[in-house]
Parts: sequence; structure tokens; C-alpha cells
Amino acid sequence: MFKTLQNWMMTALVVCSSFALHAQTDPEITSWLINTSSITGRHYVSGNSTPINDTAKANVQLVRYSDDYVYVNSSGIPAYIVGPYLDGNPALATNNDWLWKIPRAPKENTGTGTTTPLGPIAVFVNGVPMYDYKDAASYNSSTKQDDMQGGDGVWNRNAIMAENDGFDCAKGHPSPKFSGGPPPMGTLEGGSYHHHQNPTAFNLDKTEISDICDLYLADGLYKLDDTKHSPLVGYAFDGYPIYGAYGYANTDGTGGIKRMESSYQKRNITKRDKLADGTDVTDGPDVGADFPLGWYREDYEFKDGSGDLDEHNGRFCVTPEYPDGTYAYFCTVDENWNSAYPYAIGSTYYGVVEQSNFTGMGGATTVKVTETTKKFNGTIAISQVDENFEISVFPNPASDLIIIQAEGMPKSDFTVQLFNMEGKVVSSTKLNQGSTIAYIDARTLYNGHYVVKLSNGETVQEKSIQILK
Repeated sequence: MFKTLQNWMMTALVVCSSFALHAQTDPEITSWLINTSSITGRHYVSGNSTPINDTAKANVQLVRYSDDYVYVNSSGIPAYIVGPYLDGNPALATNNDWLWKIPRAPKENTGTGTTTPLGPIAVFVNGVPMYDYKDAASYNSSTKQDDMQGGDGVWNRNAIMAENDGFDCAKGHPSPKFSGGPPPMGTLEGGSYHHHQNPTAFNLDKTEISDICDLYLADGLYKLDDTKHSPLVGYAFDGYPIYGAYGYANTDGTGGIKRMESSYQKRNITKRDKLADGTDVTDGPDVGADFPLGWYREDYEFKDGSGDLDEHNGRFCVTPEYPDGTYAYFCTVDENWNSAYPYAIGSTYYGVVEQSNFTGMGGATTVKVTETTKKFNGTIAISQVDENFEISVFPNPASDLIIIQAEGMPKSDFTVQLFNMEGKVVSSTKLNQGSTIAYIDARTLYNGHYVVKLSNGETVQEKSIQILK
């Protein structure tokens, strides 16, 4: 009965897709964070908590569209600070000159589902690639360890758990890019920065599972807010939107806000000798301290109805950008806001995929623009952009550093000014689009009361703060 209703809803959506997409202000065109102010990337290196300014432009550089597709050019560099990667990863985040192709009228795949591959599986609105759970390693029963080359291909390692020590504060890292083939023959030439998981900072989770932010403070694409529908954070290669962790409780947009829960659960196993469907496979390691439950993709099983989302980690529902309804994926987290499997997209896509976006590990897409397109200039009036977010200013009182933290996802650049009680600007900085944190150095300021003011030309927000040394 549910499947019949779902099919009817999707058929109705396809029939009116052209009208619906245009009636909903074309979010597949207008949601990208287009860099119109020469924002460049920044990165930390190990041992230095002062970020280094890069030359590559951050976020998205160009958006073009036809009736059927949106073409997005990006560097793959976010506006938030990236690095360092403390697991020995030799790569840095470099400009990859990405070109992505997103279907404007996505369709359900009624045949065999397309498996999410290694490498990019989707793209965030800041042009940074999204990867799935895997890191190419699987357990090798001969050597009794995980192996990138000689694994058995059965117990496939979960990158979110295995590579946690190598993620930066924003929960991202680069995959190394080599010229002349893989090592030892190839030469390292750069890195493809990406996220496997919900792109929010570790230190903003209710329970921190990494202390990387303590020395290398950064932020992420957005900040979780359990009182609001999470922002649209990206698009999958089948054209369906990807949202953050919170959505409407009911698929029709009613019922308030709730955390979208995955329907994948950890299996109740201590031995790794069978898949969830009972299939006998090459034995993996016993569950224990070295290989905890969840270490491998096969440690999970899908239990229909146990969460809010289907096997693709999405559902058909109303969202702020799609008031008439759409299929949408969600970046799932647990009650502590730690990333929850399958993190964004399940092992297969819901829709028909534009496969020219696939690259393999570290390569380029094969997307080409062979049709007439229009350029989106990225100049939506600020009044049309939802900038109704709150800001927090801390610590208060402050002594060395004032941190301005925005809720949600700022979609335009904000000027940040610090006023003294005489109304004089004593310090200023910027809060860039696609970043949620700005900093003001308070070390040279006198004790007293001040006002922090954020403005983007139309929206103005103010907070009071005291400096006390």
C-alpha cells in the first residue's frame, strides 16, 4: 500500500515536474554559493594554529543552466579553514577545477539501482565533493588486517570510523592526487578535499569525538539547529537535493521539526562470518577493540521503518525549497550529533544518475557542456535569500579572541564590525558565505562594553559583549 502511494506521488511529481521546479524558484540553480567577492581558501599546517591564506578561490565560481541540466564550476575549496590532517595524509586541498552536471528534472530509477562509487557521489552547494562511507580498504583474511590493495572485498571499511584521526575540524580531508600513476611510481600533485559526512564542525557536536578543533579551530558549511529545518546542503548526481540532519516531522511539512533518523542499524553480532541476509562469506575479524562494531559497512543492516528514511537515506517530502514536495536525501546524525551511517546517501541512489560526474579516486569528471546554456549571475536580491539566522558571540566576557558563530548557513557575505560605547568602529572582519564563524582579535582592546554588528546591506544583527582582561 505504501509503495503504491509512493509511486503515485512520484508519478504526479514527474507529470508536473517542469511547472513545480519553476514554481519553486529553481533551487537547483539558485542554491549554489557563488563566490562574487574573491574569497580564497585557507588552511592550517600541523603545529601552527594560524591559518595560511591560499590563492585558489573558494566555493563555486560559475553556474550555467539549460532546460535539462545545471552545470557548476568549482575549485573544490570551501570558505571555511581546512586541515591539518594528523593521520599522515600527505595531501593538501588544492584547486581541482571541477565541472559538475546536475539534472533539473530528476526521475526515480525503477530498474537496478546505481551503486555509489569511490570518489565523488554528490556535490555540496559550496562546490566541495561528497564521498560515501568507504575508503577503498577491506579486510584481508591472509594478513589479518585492512588492506587498500589486497583485501578480500567483503568486509569494507568505514572511512568515518577508520579515518577519524585524519579529519580536520570541519570533518573533511583530501584524497591524494598523483601524476604518473599510484605510488611508488607516481608523484603527489595535490589533493581532492571532500566530506564523507554531515559537514559541521566536531566542536559543535553535543559529544565531541575529535579534539582537532581545540588547536585548529574552524567551522563547517552550516551549524545544526534542532528548531529549524536544516538547509539544503547539496545535490546528488541523480539531481535530488541533500539536506542537513533536521527536517519536518511529517512528510507533508507538518508536525514541527525532528532529527531525520537512518533506518540502518548496527547488527547484533560478535563474529563476522555472514552478511545480514545470512550469506556465508570469508570471515572477517571478530568484533572487538581493534575492529569495533560499525567498522565495516557489512556491520549494518537496513530495517525498513525503524527510522524516517529509506534504503537510499532519503524520503519523498515537503522541504522549504520544495513546498510541492520532492525526493530528498538527509545527512544523518545520532542524538549526540555525531555522524550516523550511511551519512548522506545509501549504497545506491534513488534516481537516474548523471554518470559523467563520476571520477574514481582523485580524477576529473567527464562532464562537457555541449548545449546552449544561460549563465546564472548569482545576484539574487538579498531580500530573497533566507538570512534569518541567529548569531552567538562568545566567550562573554572575552579577553583574547571574540568568536562570532552563526546558526544555519549564511548565503551571502557579512561585514562584522565591533563598536565601542562611543559608536566608533574599533575592529572589523568578514563572515563569508558558506562559513559560519568569524573572529575578532581582542588583545589590543581596552576593558569595557562593546557591540558586535553584522550586516549584508539589508539584514542587520547586533550583540553586546564585554572585554575583561
